[in-house]
Amino acid sequence: MRTTTKTRTILAVLGSALALGVAAAPAQAAPADKPQVLSSFTQTSATSQNAWLAANRNQSAWAAYGFDWSTDGCTQAPDNPFGFPFDNACARHDFGYRNYKAVGQFDANKSRLDSAFYEDMKRVCTGYTGEKNTACNSTAWTYYQAVKIFG
Repeated sequence: MRTTTKTRTILAVLGSALALGVAAAPAQAAPADKPQVLSSFTQTSATSQNAWLAANRNQSAWAAYGFDWSTDGCTQAPDNPFGFPFDNACARHDFGYRNYKAVGQFDANKSRLDSAFYEDMKRVCTGYTGEKNTACNSTAWTYYQAVKIFG
């Protein structure tokens, strides 16, 4: 089959249009319930903490939401002070901070995020009795005060 100049021109124009159409395709928008899901993952309750822990273990299932799952642990403080495992509390706190900053709603949610952090740490402390429980709760209070003031 012989290709004419006119045919080549039409094919070139169609190819360009297709290429532009693909390049100009809008990015997939996050699901409409993203604010509700973000809120559900950052409440003070154990139910919210457990939902976030499950989602954090299966981040790919939440990829469409575009959440920032990154964490630096407890930032400048130890993740497991005196052996108390606060690392998940710190990671969930980072999740809340990063994602509410990304949607421009950090100031409206900071107090609740800090309170959720404190509640997460206090739940860790329930696993201890006596002086260890007291030390754990004191450490949790100190971490909470630090994020409340400097976070």
